[in-house]
Amino acid sequence: QVKKQCDQKLLIRMKTKCVPCSLNLGTQCPAGYTKITNGTGVPDCRYYLEIKTHTLSFPGCRHRCEKEFEQPECCQGHWGSDCMGK
Repeated sequence: QVKKQCDQKLLIRMKTKCVPCSLNLGTQCPAGYTKITNGTGVPDCRYYLEIKTHTLSFPGCRHRCEKEFEQPECCQGHWGSDCMGK
């Protein structure tokens, strides 16, 4: 039996919104994503607060999230919606 379908595994990564680190403990990743950082997350961003005519910038934290996604793909030499072509 020749294998016709060779699905590709893709890893999709994203980061949550930048917020004050003290508020980031409870931040969740979007549905379907797994949080890969712990605690307050990674302090690698800045968030902004607008106060009247000024915008202030503060160091913040965010979490990294990832999701595994399987993309259907035909093996080499096969094609079509059912991967039957040769």
